[in-house]
Amino acid sequence: MIMNNNNDSPFDDEEIVNLEAFFDEHTMSVHLVERNPPRAKRGAPGNWELVELSDRILTYDELDILAEAILESAEHDSDSFIEIEEEGAAVVQLRNLRIAIARRPFADKMEISAIRPIVKLSLKDYNLSPKLMKRLESRAEGILVSGSPGSGKSTFAAALAEFYSSKGNVVKTLEQPRDLQVEEAIVQYSPLDGSMEKAADILLLVRPDFVIYDELRKNSDFRAYSDLRSAGVGMVGVVHAGSAIDALQRLLLGGRVELGQVPSTVDTVVQIEDGRVSKVNALSLKVKLPTGMSSSQRDLARPVVEVRDFELGVLEYEMFSFGGEKVVVPVRGSGIPTYTGERRTGRGAPGESVPVSLSYSKKKVTIFAGRKYAKQRIELFADDQYLLTTVIGGNGESSIRVKTRQGGAIVDAMEDDAKITAKIAE
Repeated sequence: MIMNNNNDSPFDDEEIVNLEAFFDEHTMSVHLVERNPPRAKRGAPGNWELVELSDRILTYDELDILAEAILESAEHDSDSFIEIEEEGAAVVQLRNLRIAIARRPFADKMEISAIRPIVKLSLKDYNLSPKLMKRLESRAEGILVSGSPGSGKSTFAAALAEFYSSKGNVVKTLEQPRDLQVEEAIVQYSPLDGSMEKAADILLLVRPDFVIYDELRKNSDFRAYSDLRSAGVGMVGVVHAGSAIDALQRLLLGGRVELGQVPSTVDTVVQIEDGRVSKVNALSLKVKLPTGMSSSQRDLARPVVEVRDFELGVLEYEMFSFGGEKVVVPVRGSGIPTYTGERRTGRGAPGESVPVSLSYSKKKVTIFAGRKYAKQRIELFADDQYLLTTVIGGNGESSIRVKTRQGGAIVDAMEDDAKITAKIAE
């Protein structure tokens, strides 16, 4: 949506000499394009509008003068950097502004885009569950922060960086450009001689406890992330992806990370939407028969990466090799509610629906409901046909031998593509 906001605009008659005049406290980014009026995104991640700042049409000459002033300012300011400068393109970090300059022959029009973070948050501002906070503090060491452009990924990554720093860890960042808003104790690194891998080699010499890698795009980025993680460094990588599983598929693309190494490289995926944590997945590696394969194919058991909803513990996806290809398969019947940072406590009521995932191996069928339902009796149904009643163990799951009548009935139902549901027993 484009709105006009040109009442008494200071840009109608004045020469444009700097970018600061375009920003107010609600401005996320400013977009100046030759033969167009100046525009800005105003609002917050997930809730912004594109507004016209003036009716004035910008010219090439005034944008060229402004671009040269930006480059000159960055060269003489110790807190600013020229990150990229090529024919027709430049990327500048001018203090807290990330500025992209495009001109011919790279673009058909002169353009200057300036992005400024308007939100700085701490991890407490996200209202994360105690369970997730405990994982981030003590267990998660390979984290992907995923989300669409402008969703707030970098803001969350910066909050994580300061959280780890506050716990007495040595924290560094790898960025291009360097625009994460972090405290002075955190040193921000950029590519060395154009290479993130060379920068990662230097980083190992300073022995960081955690590295925030913003952003993972190229094969070399994923390799550098994986190498640092393999060396024992806690890693947080920022990835453009529409969902957590899309972020994991980017990790597998082109053999960037071997399938068996995925859980040791990434153990937690945090999906950000509209500036909040919308989903968290946890990864683990098991040797088993992939869900949906017939029990008569028991010799096809293989290493399988399980992707579970972190809060509920429910299996959502399996990643494994099949026919020489890496496949990512959604597990049937695993519709999971979106995580909002709040959890219901206490025992469930009789008749309450229970989200479950099922898998089986040569010897047993596993029903996973999550620790939320530990010690509760649940009834299992296939297409509304009663199968059995079982008790969920303290680890959030129940196991039944395949050779039993109940175990065989579950396997048969799964192979027949029956809809498996569960509820708390009366």
